[in-house]
Amino acid sequence: MLKKRIIAVVIVKDDIVVQSIGFRKYLPIGKPEITLEFLTSWGIDEIVYLDISATKNQKLPNYEMIRRAAKKCYVPLTVGGGIRRMDQVHELMSAGADKVSLNQIAWSEISFVKEVALAYGNQCVVASVDVLKTSNGYKVYDYTKKQATGMDPTDYAKKLADYGAGEIFINSVDRDGTYLGYDLDLIQSVTNSVHIPVICCGGARNAADMVQVFSKTNVSAAAAANFFHFTEHSVNVSKSIVYKNENIRLETHANYSENTFDSDMRLTKKDDKILEEMLFLRIEKETI
Repeated sequence: MLKKRIIAVVIVKDDIVVQSIGFRKYLPIGKPEITLEFLTSWGIDEIVYLDISATKNQKLPNYEMIRRAAKKCYVPLTVGGGIRRMDQVHELMSAGADKVSLNQIAWSEISFVKEVALAYGNQCVVASVDVLKTSNGYKVYDYTKKQATGMDPTDYAKKLADYGAGEIFINSVDRDGTYLGYDLDLIQSVTNSVHIPVICCGGARNAADMVQVFSKTNVSAAAAANFFHFTEHSVNVSKSIVYKNENIRLETHANYSENTFDSDMRLTKKDDKILEEMLFLRIEKETI
């Protein structure tokens, strides 16, 4: 049985990592290369790097920035944003990407999905689908036009899989930045419609939401952006909680397996005597 994955989404706007709220409001966080370095050292399984300003502003992907960031990343790296041609895919792969995320280009020219899959293999193609819940049900969302299309996301996901996508990245616009938890109905409907792995994103508040989405749906990976950025060792702590319920990778020294957590999934303080003993423990720096 394949292990479930925990994926960090790094949203980049105008070359700065940002916190996204509802696809409308963006708060600055910091430099991409520093973000990737921390997430990697904390034991994340994969990273999805999405430049949300490239396509909208008709800009090329920032290859130099991705090259710098990739040097700090030792886990599979998916890069998306601004991709319109095969030479750009070649350049991104050369810069350090392991996979590419296709959103707008897949929507406007779905044959491009097949073209990339034939060149690099299905496993290198992540088809990104933004979804908005409307009065007529779930619909694919066009973030450049800021409006829902008439396409059902399950039909679109099946089409993307038929054209060679190796994974579907499903992102709930309604839940983005809300901390309301994943949209389980949406995720289950998409996982039921395709035979390829599905990554879910949008709404995660903490590790409890990841435990829930793994137990309630057939999703292959749970992704989150915002909550990983604001707590030290956020990945290690989240994975230690998910590990108690799911088969995931947990290989860092700091695995928090003996810690307890409060209702918000934050670490509780250890006993003073234990903390005093820990002062004399030597912990080697690890390389993941």
